[in-house]
Amino acid sequence: MNRIKEVLEQKGVKQTWLSEQLSKSYNMVNAYVQNRRQPSLEILNAIAEILDVDIKDLIVSNRKKN
Repeated sequence: MNRIKEVLEQKGVKQTWLSEQLSKSYNMVNAYVQNRRQPSLEILNAIAEILDVDIKDLIVSNRKKN
């Protein structure tokens, strides 16, 4: 699971802009945003760089908080 949608909303960025920056189709980026498909680590890293966030901010932790 990823948090790309939440980070895009926080940054005020549209999926179309992100797809242009990544040189990916809107449909592919939308699949990432909707968690229908997970991006590779390489793509996730590129998204983090484009959005100027830590890559950890784009993923959902597998650790449960106590």
